[in-house]
Amino acid sequence: MSRRRTPMLTERPPIPLRNKVAVAALAAAMLAGPGVAQAAPQAAPAPAQERVAAASITWSIERASNPTADQQDAYNRITAAMNAAVSRYNNLSDLGKNIRVRYEPGVPTADGNINGTIRFGSNRSYMTQRTALHEIAHTIGVGTSSGWSRLGGSGTWTGAQATALVRQFDGSGAKLSTGGGHFWPYGLNYENEFSNTAADRHVQIVAAMVRDGM
Repeated sequence: MSRRRTPMLTERPPIPLRNKVAVAALAAAMLAGPGVAQAAPQAAPAPAQERVAAASITWSIERASNPTADQQDAYNRITAAMNAAVSRYNNLSDLGKNIRVRYEPGVPTADGNINGTIRFGSNRSYMTQRTALHEIAHTIGVGTSSGWSRLGGSGTWTGAQATALVRQFDGSGAKLSTGGGHFWPYGLNYENEFSNTAADRHVQIVAAMVRDGM
């Protein structure tokens, strides 16, 4: 007797992946109906906001081409004082000024002009950060500008921002007195007024005076 053969189940070869993709795409197109599908346009990136760089104080010193021992010693002391003062101004304010420094032995102490020049005399006791801070304030307008005359000419500073700041420091009754091209408190008019706190407040008050319109 012949035996009935049981048909063998054979595994169909897998449909290639690209054929599957093609079939899926065709099915999607049929479901979507006529028309051309387009990708949604991407939004253009928002333009970056322009940033205005904060101003800063820079300085340079005039040097003799072949300095004497006295000149070199003065240059070293003045450089240390100016570097410390300029760093404090730049850390605590956005004031801008290009300052030119000269060593002139005939100057009794030191002086600063709104045109951006500072002169140091031969007296070493004035080659300090306190003096440099004080003279930088003169180059910015303290005692040397029309705004100073308008806001400080009465003997009391009348600008709102600097007045509010000194009251924040010293209480609601505090005021900034003015006279002889200087202000107090925190004007750093004498060496015994210097401390890190007083120096910081000096810079902050000068910056507030500028905002007031000095």
